[in-house]
Order: sequence, then structure tokens, then C-alpha cells
Amino acid sequence: MSQTLRHIVITAAVLLASLPMAWGGNVTFRAKLDSATLLMGKTTALHLEITQDKSARGFFPGEQLDTLSAMVEIAERPAADTVDLGNNRIQINRDLIIQSFDSGMWVIKPIPYVVNGDTAYCNQLSIKVLPVDVSKMQDINDIKPVEAVPFNLLDWLPDYWWAWLLGLLLIGTGIWAYIKYRKKGINPLKPIRRKRLPPYEEAIINLQNLKAAQLWQQGKEKEYFTGLTDILRIYIDRRFGINAVEMTSSQIIDTLKKNEETKAVNEQMEMILEVADIVKFANARPLADDNEVAYQRAMNFVEATRPVIQQPERKEEVKK
Repeated sequence: MSQTLRHIVITAAVLLASLPMAWGGNVTFRAKLDSATLLMGKTTALHLEITQDKSARGFFPGEQLDTLSAMVEIAERPAADTVDLGNNRIQINRDLIIQSFDSGMWVIKPIPYVVNGDTAYCNQLSIKVLPVDVSKMQDINDIKPVEAVPFNLLDWLPDYWWAWLLGLLLIGTGIWAYIKYRKKGINPLKPIRRKRLPPYEEAIINLQNLKAAQLWQQGKEKEYFTGLTDILRIYIDRRFGINAVEMTSSQIIDTLKKNEETKAVNEQMEMILEVADIVKFANARPLADDNEVAYQRAMNFVEATRPVIQQPERKEEVKK
């Protein structure tokens, strides 16, 4: 086969693979991506466009799946909408919000669509997933390899002997405490209601306790950033009445930008949440300096938004 003929065959094959496929003469099925490149952990839309007769009934066999391939996941399935094209024809527009947590060039195979007993397939697509750019956050180390768990004889011993002993100790301690406090006129069974600290004091104490736990020093960076962001979410909820506990990171930042008391320090919170999301969802390991900086930014945010106590004005005594 000559080089020219071979080039024509290859070109024709590529064009045919990229064209929307039709089945039964009345259905066309086409797919396209918002972007052919995607940052690892971020999302993009895969648009599916089906043209068929108005009376035809179709469905996606893989509607219950949450992946398109081993490397591409379906993060969300928004509802489809239908456009009447006239001449007894309709167009069904369906989006799939996809994401990937592994960098590389991944193939999205043709998606099946069953209509009136026949199956139509869309065109094959490819998406390039880029790794996270951490240049702004200094250096981030690779994930440590999985280490083998050392053999421990206690793991092979039955658990029941110490459970009974512990139960007896707890019962004995409870009886002793009950008798002791009853002699003092205190009912230990009655719950003691303690007044909750104000948001500022509670956040400062929780941040100090988190630092004292030394989680990231023990290699528990994910637990450290989870605790740090949980403290800030609860503080924002109690301090400003913003339901930050139920919000995503981007929703929190957008809401704080609209608040006059947090505009000046919103950048601190944005940097904390950005690093925390990478550590929790991309399994990255920050440097020790990044952990310290995140803690200091959290303290700065709480201190900068501390409520100002208004002192009552003193009336000057009128001289008689």
C-alpha cells in the first residue's frame, strides 16, 4: 500500500470515529466536552446530545454507574432537558459532570443509549488530566508508600478476657463515685449544664488543643487539616450565623466576600481551605512550614473577626 493511500485510510478512520453515530436511521447521538484538559480533582461537563423522533422512548443502560472509566468519575448527573425541533423531532440535552484524581490522558469510550430496542453510541472522546500546580505552596512531597504492618502477638489473642475485667472495673468505679458524691449531697446522675463559651473563646481553645495534639508531626496531615477547617466552620457558623458546616469551600469563600466584617481577612480563609482540600482529597503531603502557616492564618482570621465589646458611655456629672 502506498504512503498516500495509507494516509487517506487513516484519515478516514479518524473522521468516522469522531462523527456522531446513528442507529435505526432516526437517532443521532453526539458527545462533546467543555474542555479537553482538566485539573486533577476539578470538574468539567460532558455534553450529550440526542436527536430522535418525538414518539421514541430511550434510556441510558449505565445510569446507575458512577464512573465512565477506571480513571474518570461521574460527580453529578443534572436533569436532562428536551427541545422540540419540529417535524415530530426532539433534541435531548444531557450533561454529566465528570472529574478525575489521576493525571494523564484518558479515553472516554462511546456511551450507549438504547431506544426502541436498538442501541446507539456517541463518539469516543479523550481528556487530559493535569496534575495540581503546587508551586504557590512551596514543595509538597509525594505520598509515602504503603508500609507492611509489623506482626503483633496481641492481635491474635482473644479479646474477651480483658473486656470482662474492664467492665468490672468500670462498674466498681461507678458505684464508688456514686456513693462518694451522694455523701456530699451531689447527684452524679443529674447532668450538669455548662454554659457554652462565646464563639471567639471556643475557637481559640480548640485551635490551641489542636496544636497541642501534634497531629501533623505524627504524619496525620489529613486529620490535622480536617480538625483545623472544622474549627473554623463552627466558628463562622456561631460568629456570623453562616451555615459553613454544610457548605463547600468555594461557597464559604463567596459568602465571606459579601460580609463586611470578613472582607479584609477572607484571603486568609481562602488559602487555608485551598491547602486543606488538596491534602484531604488529593492525598498530598505538605511541608512542616505549610502546616504552621495554615495554623497561624486560622489564628489571624479568628483574631481579626473577634467581636468588639462596646463600652457604655459615661455621662459627665453636671456641676451645680
